Order: sequence, then structure tokens, then C-alpha cells
Amino acid sequence: MARRVLVVDDERGVREALKQLLEYEDMEVRTVESGMDALDAYAEFHPHIVLLDVKMAGLDGLETLTRLREADADAQVVMISGHGTIQTAVEATQLGAYDFLEKPLDTDRILLTLRNAFDRVALKSENERLRASVADQYDMVGTSKAIRDVLDVIAKVAPTPARVLITGENGVGKELVARAIHAESPRASKPFVEVNCAAIPGELIESELFGHMKGSFTSAFADRAGKFEQADGGTLFLDEVGDMSLDAQAKVLRALQEGVVTRIGATKSSPVDVRVIAATNKILEEEIEKGRFREDLYYRLNVVPIDVPPLRARKGDIRPMIERFASDLAVYDGLKARKFSDEAIGLLEQRDWAGNVRELRNAVERLLILSIGDEVTAADVQRLAGGGPGATMGTLVQCETFEEFKVVAERAFLLTKLEENDWNVSETARKLAMPRSNLYKKIDKYGLQRNK
Repeated sequence: MARRVLVVDDERGVREALKQLLEYEDMEVRTVESGMDALDAYAEFHPHIVLLDVKMAGLDGLETLTRLREADADAQVVMISGHGTIQTAVEATQLGAYDFLEKPLDTDRILLTLRNAFDRVALKSENERLRASVADQYDMVGTSKAIRDVLDVIAKVAPTPARVLITGENGVGKELVARAIHAESPRASKPFVEVNCAAIPGELIESELFGHMKGSFTSAFADRAGKFEQADGGTLFLDEVGDMSLDAQAKVLRALQEGVVTRIGATKSSPVDVRVIAATNKILEEEIEKGRFREDLYYRLNVVPIDVPPLRARKGDIRPMIERFASDLAVYDGLKARKFSDEAIGLLEQRDWAGNVRELRNAVERLLILSIGDEVTAADVQRLAGGGPGATMGTLVQCETFEEFKVVAERAFLLTKLEENDWNVSETARKLAMPRSNLYKKIDKYGLQRNK
């Protein structure tokens, strides 16, 4: 794409000299002789950079700069002047000018300034692209009534400061809901800080949430801010809050009530302004009855409840999800772009997806990696993703020895169970009636990794 420069100067010789120089450097150049012409040309030409003379008849350079920045807050303007003073340069900078050059113009200085300005434009464009890419990856896909109802609640609650409790099975997309609420809230430009309460050992959760002071315990080698402080001004997402210890729950309750946190080992509290969004796959009312969750914290968190439906309750969303996952994996992970045949999608739509959206995404990724043709077929689904009643057995019987069969089956079984439990190793080990240490060994043995 051509680099576009608009030159604004009432001296014809300056305009022509700059045009010749910049076109020699492969830039697309347009020249005008007045501030009013510059405003019209900017709207039509959309230059990346404007070289703008300060002293001009009629609308002078500083007033033109002001109007350009009012029309486009991102306008990159370099001021040029034959009567430059420090005061003028400071005023131009305060009005938003990128730089200030004095006449007679030095060729090397002009090109260096423009090169830096173009780098700034490119960096800003790349940052916007990356932010859009990240936002795209966290979009909630689907048109079913179930998901539309969730999106409707998000739209209503996001602009408010209300706390939200998101419930639903593992893998349904509770984090996506939390991120969507943050993105549409007045806190969108501030941090979104996530804490997986189930993944942090009970003895470390308080330090993780509230921070600690140097020397407050054996491994506290330096002062450290907790997640509440890191999220100050933004959103704190407490994922799997039902797994938090009762001691940590008490401190979270105090932080919510008083708006302050106290680091472990500190003698004074620090104020924090944090919106808390919590999520859990547990039924907290049952946890309260069993004495494992504080009722007062539950009511603090459950101002606006959002229950995210499982994928089996919105199978009409499976096709657009497959298409979206395939597109994202091709763009962001470099996988070969492949279409899914109608028959392949039909098989995937028949499944109940115990691991919900996460399991579906993993299946799409596996199919893109391991299928051979330009299109993912029903045969690929049956062979690689368990797409039918005999599919799993069909995959396993390809093993040549009984030992290989046992390894493949155990690996697939453990990976499925870990995904069903959102990689909560303790919970998975409990449900499998297996010592947690044994499960960790098998995770290491089979090289099992959580899908990011």
C-alpha cells in the first residue's frame, strides 16, 4: 500500500521540491497551497501524514492543525516553518502535532521524521488489528434462542457496575461471557484479570488474590500485588469460584463490602475499584447447604445471574461454530484452511458434546491437523473425532498391538475427562477415584496439554 503524504505550503517552490523528493522515495504525494484546501484534500485523499506550513495567508497552520485533529484525532501532522520559535513548536505539539521542522528543510531530517511517523502509523494500525483479532477470538458465535437470550442479558448488564455470576457446565464459554461483559462496559480500556480459583492451591489463593509483603512467608522474596490490585479500575474474573477456600471467601467478601484489600503481612489496607464477575460449574446453593460456600458471599456475587446453556441445548449453533473455529485456526494457528462437508457437520451435530464448546473446538482442530484432503469429510470425522457410534472403536482398532491399544485408549480417556472438568486436576482425580499424584504422572507421561 502506497504511503500517502499531503503537503500544505503557500510557497510553490517548497511544494514542488517536497513533491519531487517524496515521490522519489516512492510516496504518493498531493500538494495544496492553503489551509482550507488542506481540509478538503484530507477528507478526500486520506493521507497517512500531513506536512503543514505554519505561516499561511487566511487559515494559518496552527488553526488548520486544530481543525484536522478535530476531524480526525489520529491525524499525523508534521509542522514546518521558516520562522520557527520554541513557543510555536510547543504550541503545535500541544495541539497534537507529531513533530516540528524548520526551514530551510534538511533532506535527511525530513526523511527520518517521515520514516518515524510512518512507523508510528504502522504500529497503531497493527495494534488495532491485534486488538480486533483478540476480540474476534472471544466472540460468542451462534443464532439460537438460547444464546440470543444470553447476549441480551450481556447487553443489559455490561454498561452497569452490577456484579455477575455466570453458571454452566465446563466448556460452555463462561469466560467468553465475562470478557464480553468487560468489553462492552465503561471499564473496557482497563485490565481484565482472570483468576482460576480451582487451579491455585488453597494455601496460595489468598496471596494470589490479595498479594503479599516481602518476608510474610517463606517464599515471599519481594512485595507483590495481588489480582485485586492488578485489576484496579477494571474487571476481576473469579473463574470456578465454587472451589475457593472458606478463608479466601471471607477476605473476598470484605473486599467487596469495603472496597479495600490487605496484602498478607501488610499493616494497612489499600483501596481498589474492581468489578467482580464470578463463574462456576457447581450449584452454589447446594455448596451452601453443605457448608462449603458462604451464603453472604453468594448474594454479593449473584446480583445478575447468567446461565450459559450446554451445547446439546443449542445444536443449531454447531455449524457456525465449526466454520468460525476452522477460520480462526487457519488465521491464528497457521493450520491449512479446509471446508467441512455437510455430511461431516451432520455427524458432529449428532454428538452431545460433554465438553461443550471447548470439546468441539478441540475436535475441529484435530480434524484440520490430521485430515488429508482439501475438505473434511464424514469419514474423517468417524476416524478422527468419534463422529458415530462405532467411530471410537474404529479409531482404536487401527492400533497394531494390545499395548498400543491400551496406551491410546487411556490417553484419550484421560484427556476427555480433564477437558470435561476444565483441567481441574484435583476434581478429575476425585471423579476417577485416582490419586492426584498418579494423574499428574500420567499427564506428564502422555504429554497432555490444555488447549489454549
